[in-house]
This record gives sequence, C-alpha cells and structure tokens, in this order.
Amino acid sequence: MNQTYGIVAVSAAVVVTLVIGSTGLRISRTTSDFYVASRTVPPYLNAMAVSGEYLSAASFLGIAGLVAAQGVEMLWFPVGYAAGYLVLLAFVAAPLRRSGAYTLPDFAESRLESRAARRVASVLVVGVGWLYLLPQLQGAGLTLGLVTGAPRWLGGVLVAVVVTLAVAAGGMRSITFVQAFQYCLKLTALLVPAIFLALAWHGDPSPAGALDEPPTFRRHTQVTVESTVRIRIDEPLRAVATGAVDGKGYADGRLELDPGVHEVRAGTTLRFPPTAPVPERETDDGRRSGASSWAAPLSGGKDDHPLYTTYGLIFATFLGTMGLPHVLVRFYTNPDGRAARRTTVIVLALVGAFYLLPPLYGLLGRLYAPDLLLTGNTDAAVLVLPERLVGGVGGDLLGALIAAGACAAFLSTASGLTLSVAGVLSQDVLPTLGVRHFRLATLLAVAVPVTVSVAASKLPVANAVGLAFAVAASSFCPLLVLGIWWRGLTAPGATAGLLTGGGSALTAVALTIAGPLADGWTHTLLAWPAVWTVPLGFLTMILVSLATRDRIPAGTEAAMARLHLPERPAERPAGRSAPVTRRGVTTP
Repeated sequence: MNQTYGIVAVSAAVVVTLVIGSTGLRISRTTSDFYVASRTVPPYLNAMAVSGEYLSAASFLGIAGLVAAQGVEMLWFPVGYAAGYLVLLAFVAAPLRRSGAYTLPDFAESRLESRAARRVASVLVVGVGWLYLLPQLQGAGLTLGLVTGAPRWLGGVLVAVVVTLAVAAGGMRSITFVQAFQYCLKLTALLVPAIFLALAWHGDPSPAGALDEPPTFRRHTQVTVESTVRIRIDEPLRAVATGAVDGKGYADGRLELDPGVHEVRAGTTLRFPPTAPVPERETDDGRRSGASSWAAPLSGGKDDHPLYTTYGLIFATFLGTMGLPHVLVRFYTNPDGRAARRTTVIVLALVGAFYLLPPLYGLLGRLYAPDLLLTGNTDAAVLVLPERLVGGVGGDLLGALIAAGACAAFLSTASGLTLSVAGVLSQDVLPTLGVRHFRLATLLAVAVPVTVSVAASKLPVANAVGLAFAVAASSFCPLLVLGIWWRGLTAPGATAGLLTGGGSALTAVALTIAGPLADGWTHTLLAWPAVWTVPLGFLTMILVSLATRDRIPAGTEAAMARLHLPERPAERPAGRSAPVTRRGVTTP
C-alpha cells in the first residue's frame, strides 16, 4: 500500500471526524442535548448512527480474516451480528425507549427500585465496554501500522485521543452526526473496492480454485515471520530461507522440509515458488489454525467440538446485541417507542447490506493473499487486496479508501463505547458535577483499555468481539427480557442473575485470554461460554425471584404499564428539551 495515499486518507477521516464532532460545542446547549440529544433524533439518522457504531473492527477487518483462515463456518459471525437486531426488535427496542432511561443501570434501578442492582449493572456495563474497546484499539494499530509503518501501539493511542476529543466536545448530539457519516464512509470504503476486486478476479486469466485445499502461492512470494511459528506440512516443501528454521541458520539458502511440524524463528524470511502449497500454521497449543476443509461448515477449524462452538457463537451474537451498552444507549435518543422500532428495522437493512461484503474479501484474501495464513495476520486481508489484485495507482487509491473506512470503523465504535462507559462512570463513580465530570469520565473510559490493550494483542479481532458479546448476552439479555416481560422479577433475583451469568462469562473470558487451559472440553466451554452462561443467568434470576416473591417492587405494575402502553402524543414548546435525570428515570 502506498504510504502517502494511506496517510492522507486516514488523516482526512480523522479531521472530518473532529470537525463534525466539534459542532457539538455549538449545538449541545442543554444537559439533555449532551446525554440523549434531547430525544429528538429521527429514525433514519439514528439508524445510520447505530449502524456506524455497531460495524466495528470485527466487522470491517475481522470477519474477512476469519473467513480467509477458517472457511465458511465463520459466516455465522455476520449472520449473528445482523440477526441480533431481530431479537432486539421483537423484545426490547420499543419498551426500552418507553422506560425513559438513559443507561442500563438506569433501567435496572427504575424497574427494580434497587441501588444494588444498579451497581452490579454498572460494573458489567463498564466491563463489556472495555472488553469491546480492546479489539478496536488493536485493529487501529494493525491498520495504521500497514498504512504508515508506525508501531502498532501508536494506532490505539491515536484513536483514543480522537475519540476523547469528539465525545468530550459535544456528547450524544455531535456523536450522532459523526457516526452517521462514518457508516456512509465504511460502506463506501468496502463497496467501491469490492466492485473493482470482483472485476479483477473475473478478468484473471488463471484464477485459483476457490475450494482448493490447501491454498497455494500464485507467484513467487516472500514471507517474513514476525514472531516464532510452528508450521505443519503434509508434502515435501522447497523454499529459500534467510534466518533460522528448526534451529538451523540460513542465509539465502535452499530449504527442503519433509512432512511434519517445523519451527520458524522470528525474523526469518521465506521465499516460495509459484504453486507451492501454503504451510499450515499451528497455534501455541498444538492445534491447526486453518480449517480441515475450508468450504465445509462445521469442519472443525482449531476447535475440538465444532457443533458446540457454533451454538456458542449463535447464542452470543443473537442474544448479545441487546446487551451491548453502546447500542442500547442510542435507542434512548428516539422520540418514542414507535420511532425506536422503525430505527431497528432500518438498522437491519443497513447492517445486512454491509455484511454482504466482508465474506467476499475473505474469499479473495485466501486466493490472492495466502501468505497471511502463514503469518497469522489474516485481519489485514481487506487492506492488502487492492494492491494484490488491481495494483498501480488504482490499487493505491482503493487501498487508501479502505484504510479511511477502517479508521472510521475504529473511531465510530470506540466513540459509542466511550460514550456509554463514560455515562455510567459519571453517574455511578464520580461525584455529581454534570457535564464537567462526564468529560473527566471520558478520559477514564479510554485510558484503561489503552493501557491493557497490549495484553490482548494476539487475540483475533472478531474473536475478541465475540467474547464481549458472550458477556453481554449472559448478563443483560436476561435482565432486559425478564425485566420487560415478567412481573415476577425481583431485585435479589436480578442481582443474583447478573452476578452469576455475567460473572461466569467474564471469568471464562479472562481465562480464555490468559490461556491457561489449552485443550479439551474445558477450553471449549471457556472459549464459547454463552451456551451455558446465558441459561445460567436466566435460571438464576427466575429461581431467586420465585424464592423472594415478597420483594417484588411496589411500583411494578406502573413500570410494566409504562414499558408496554403506547405513548401519548405530546406537544412541547419550541426549543424546549425533554428532561433527563442523573439517577433513576424521568419519562419524557
């Protein structure tokens, strides 16, 4: 990728984000403007903003990387990400907007009349937000590293600075316009290059077989291994090496490898001839990183129990969307419940259209950038394809457009997450000083994930987001579904369910990232916890609520009526904003 074009494109995306975000200093005149845009965002604009913040690094880069590496079974990621809005539409969108809350802790306290439930919900919102921010920072480092050659940590720091400035400047009203713009940029950045890439693939006089297993190098290819890897080959392989392979040093020496497992040391450069099969990379725990059959669903990949992992992914993505704090906070900006439903329907269309594109990039990445399978850097497939297929100035321009779109992906999602986490921190952690401490909370919301992002640097982007979905599904899905649809939910039941379901998922995620358990059912259960943590959260809430029936909140009937009865049309004086309280709920 031409670094000059890439730097200009990324800089333009950052500048436009800051310019649009700075408008919040002029148009955010009230606290209601700052927190919920005075609940006046129309459905089409809100839908674009929701789509902008929802389509994160996992959507823009991670899905294509997983499809390239592990095959069609990874298509469950875009299916689950989009289908989660169907569940949100059916069970949550309109009642949640009618609740009048601003954050999930607000909803927990107003529905259950419990400060304890609010505190637990606050901790989980912050945990999910920080967990989701990590892959955004990781993806930013990857993109800026490829575009500019800068160290990866710099990308995360740059995103953190830009997001902090944009969120602190104008709050929800300015971020709404920023995220709507960024959705348009992201869709354009994938759609336009995809057209040219598909034409180049169609015009290739000798296209590689899409279903060939294993994939092969199409031309003389040089691969530099950044970290020590173990590779498995099934047939004798010849290459030219500079570095150390199996403990033996080479200096542009001829390398002949027999079938089996071989170690390639960090910094080693391998040059492969055309038609040579791509060696299969082994993970640290001895598993193969690629799928045993790329085009076969449930082929196993690196997991011992593929059917279970598929259900784990379905549970997490289908049910986790309704528990993502940065998505839910946008529904509070709609004028009423009907507008919230319309917003969700439009989001389904926008997100569904976007998710048609990453699988195409994954397929083309496997065909034209197979060296990424060896280095393990498959998240970069979207970024390198224009240079590989189109080349020349056209390829550089398309690559710069994709880099700008990737930058928008990190900025938009990170903005939404920062806004939601900062809202909780400013209400439940910092003293009551309104907008002033919201801006201080913004710094805290970004500083923690930036500091710990290095610890999660080896986790694939889409997998990291999947873990955040699992935590959200295990904690907030039971709270919202039961809180909205069951009168018998009590504060002790909700608190116990949040601690049990969300706590179990958080523990599983922490152990998965730390990696102490490498194989067997224990590893699989921890890596894909939603199958058992979601039912555990529901069951705990129901059983404890039944055991504490005398603790049903006194205002339950009024709360249920507010959640399910249509709003009365109300006329407000021009220029007057709906009130928003810091704690609890004020119905507009």
